[in-house]
Amino acid sequence: MLHTLIKTTEDGRKLEVIGFAIYLDGRLEAVDLTEVKMHPNRRKIAETAPDATHLAGRVTLTREEADAVTAALKEAQQAMLNDPAAIAERFRIAAIWRAREQGIE
Repeated sequence: MLHTLIKTTEDGRKLEVIGFAIYLDGRLEAVDLTEVKMHPNRRKIAETAPDATHLAGRVTLTREEADAVTAALKEAQQAMLNDPAAIAERFRIAAIWRAREQGIE
């Protein structure tokens, strides 16, 4: 499985793309990015992190970091097309997110 370090937060935690998801300090944070301009709290985010263009869960990202996340996710998707174990991992992550949406954790 591919691991890509995106950045280290101010408090020392690592934001990484592992396979098809974004992890913060080894814990699942997000499976996709949200543009700041589409977020309901965009004004507060702009005040707090003026360079942020995207969010990965609770973590703000600059344009360059968001591009790195997008590239890593695309690379993982290409690798998945050739690897049955990666396909199983994608279904596992989807099941986790579906359970979260339904309030099961």
